[in-house]
Amino acid sequence: MKLLEINHLNKGFDGKTVLKDISMYVEKGEVVSIIGPSGSGKSTLLRCATFLETMDDGDLSYCEKQVVRSADGKAVYPSKAEMKEAKSKFSLVFQNFNLFPHFNVMKNVTDAPIHVMKRDKEEVFQEAHKILEKVGLSDKLNAYPFELSGGQQQRVAIARALVMNPEILFFDEPTSALDPEITAGILRIMKELAEEKMTMVIVTHEIDFAKAVSDRVIFMDGGLIVEQGKPSDVIDNPKHERTKAFLKKLSV
Repeated sequence: MKLLEINHLNKGFDGKTVLKDISMYVEKGEVVSIIGPSGSGKSTLLRCATFLETMDDGDLSYCEKQVVRSADGKAVYPSKAEMKEAKSKFSLVFQNFNLFPHFNVMKNVTDAPIHVMKRDKEEVFQEAHKILEKVGLSDKLNAYPFELSGGQQQRVAIARALVMNPEILFFDEPTSALDPEITAGILRIMKELAEEKMTMVIVTHEIDFAKAVSDRVIFMDGGLIVEQGKPSDVIDNPKHERTKAFLKKLSV
């Protein structure tokens, strides 16, 4: 089953095209990594997929139900109720954590499922305890973000995303604000999620990690999908000169 499908997405800012005719899909249980140089459109693609940016044109479906459709060269968005349903299908982990500074760890993790999703409070707290233990934070439930390291804050952000029970989990450069030692811990959690068949779309510059956990890799450059396929094809045996040049720079 395709949990996400995007067809012919176009997006521009101030007359400058940022995404050109992007088509991609994500099957249930798949890990798809998106790699490419800075400014290639990776994060904008993720922001369009999660409705933080509006598409200029194109179609977008979640769980094989069309959410955004193209009509007369423009993207048409549905009603608030349909948008809310579509938003319930995914969670997003940001590069810079985006925690509420005035909430402790437990409240950061449980606030949305209780107040937005209107789920049973006790059930959410039980689930949050399990997830926080899984990410190694069971001793930090009452700590506030300023009392945590960057790596711990990112773990809270991952726990917050997981407690929403998403069909698909998006990561936007989840380790770029962290030092290498802390990065290893975050990547380990993500690898465990991949092993548990969590469906994930990961924008990352960690090429070795992408190669190890991904079912498919998408290489973007200049707002285009230049190449996509298995990690062994795209990373080990790229066909396009732009992909080769990008990977060569990283290995120097």
